[in-house]
Amino acid sequence: MTTGDGFLATFDGPARAVRFAGAVIDDASGSNLEIRAGVHTGEIELLGEDISGVAVHVGSRISALAGPCEVLVSSTVKDLTAGSGLVYEDAGAQKLKGIDEEWRVFRAVRGI
Repeated sequence: MTTGDGFLATFDGPARAVRFAGAVIDDASGSNLEIRAGVHTGEIELLGEDISGVAVHVGSRISALAGPCEVLVSSTVKDLTAGSGLVYEDAGAQKLKGIDEEWRVFRAVRGI
């Protein structure tokens, strides 16, 4: 689904989401598009064709932190993708707009 100038997608696993984000960035290389991606996993609320919930907001805020051609993930995603071949570097603790606590964020650097 679209969210203004962005897209929101759901996946059946966090590693698939991270790899998909990396593939979109790779496919867009050489174009004038600057793809930025944020990945988080958590419970969502289904509202007809739409989704809502804190997990959606966290993912959106992490995406807003990403630079061009960058995939950022929450610590939840990093932990759940252990053993998947994905490699991350620490991007620090971040204050996410509208979210009370800080979240540790990681940059996907290999395996995507």
